[in-house]
Amino acid sequence: MKYSIFSLARAALSGHKNWQRTWRNATPKDRYDVVIIGGGGHGLATAWFLASEYGIRNVAVLEKGWIGSGNAGRNTTIIRSNYGLPGNTGFYELSMKLWERMEQDLNYNTMVSQRGVINLYHSDAQRDAYARRGNTMRINGIDAELLDLAAVKKMIPFLNYDNARFPVQGGLLQRRGGTARHDAVVWGYAHAASALGVDIIQNCEVTGFVRDSNGKVTGVETSRGKIGAGKVGMAVAGSSSRVAAMAGLRLPIESHVLQAFVSEAIKPLIPGVMTFGAGHFYVSQSDKGGLVFGGDIDGYNSYAQRGNLPVMEDVCEGGMALMPMIGRVRLLRQWGGIMDMSMDGSPIIDKTPVDGLYLNAGWCYGGFKATPGSGFVFAHLLAREESHKEAARFRLDRFRTGAVIDEKGQGAQPNLH
Repeated sequence: MKYSIFSLARAALSGHKNWQRTWRNATPKDRYDVVIIGGGGHGLATAWFLASEYGIRNVAVLEKGWIGSGNAGRNTTIIRSNYGLPGNTGFYELSMKLWERMEQDLNYNTMVSQRGVINLYHSDAQRDAYARRGNTMRINGIDAELLDLAAVKKMIPFLNYDNARFPVQGGLLQRRGGTARHDAVVWGYAHAASALGVDIIQNCEVTGFVRDSNGKVTGVETSRGKIGAGKVGMAVAGSSSRVAAMAGLRLPIESHVLQAFVSEAIKPLIPGVMTFGAGHFYVSQSDKGGLVFGGDIDGYNSYAQRGNLPVMEDVCEGGMALMPMIGRVRLLRQWGGIMDMSMDGSPIIDKTPVDGLYLNAGWCYGGFKATPGSGFVFAHLLAREESHKEAARFRLDRFRTGAVIDEKGQGAQPNLH
């Protein structure tokens, strides 16, 4: 069904009883041109771009649970392109431009809200670092504004300016940044991909790879039987190492838990997204009024979707240092996502040494904001057999050659051996 004011009116006349499914509940076929492992935002975006940009529609997306059950529904919904290193700068701006046209492309309300993202700074050295990043952004055609203390006070007057342990001196603002509804994003891509013939197969866990006599991957073994494939793409976030191990690969990735939190609803307070420069704390306010916030990963390696109390306390301490008034707000719920932390904080989008197997992994803290861009460049790699120009630096072998993109998002105990 195509969503419009007319389809809404027709459904209203029937008491909203005639809505069709958002996407088809497909049964696996024997073989596909491309099989995508992972039904999160990145996997579904890849499938949609394969179908819409390259006309490759004999595609299956395999999800071990239900659509939106993984990291796609377990993040803090922030979108931005305020990166400063070559490779990441162009890629995240590509992704931001795709966010800006997403709802029209997908015919789905993903609640993209460009309310602005401000990174606060608390020292002269941090101001200079943000100035360099802002200049890099502007050189690359990305909006950035370096604000002084007076401008920050005018924008967010409720911070602790008078008695702060780490006084706010200013901030770097990207007005085009903001938030989007995380589960609506995966539903939107599922809706649009399914309409173009992509099979979205839920409750279908990959348990192994099918390989020919030369070692090439020719399909996958799943909990719903064997599925043949011309190419197999992995987009499984925190489970990347486990799935790659089935093909005999060891990745330069560690899996850690990243917790997120939502408070009870309060009156409108925070105008956009705000980050604390003297600690790892970031916060926005949802349409329902809850404060959505997060911070550091849990330091230990884990595949569990739950966190621990010390990190929760650390995140809340960061929020209290920035605006003590939130100490009166009650925490409503928290959850954990499994983060695939690469050793330089930047993603990997590349062919693997195993013929027929392609990798999309290592997103660290940047996975959600990268969703449309990740799908776009991964589809390009699968369709064209070459890296997109904005993903050319995201090679798997950069950890061997030393061509790392160090955006400081690595795991707690990097191990390159």
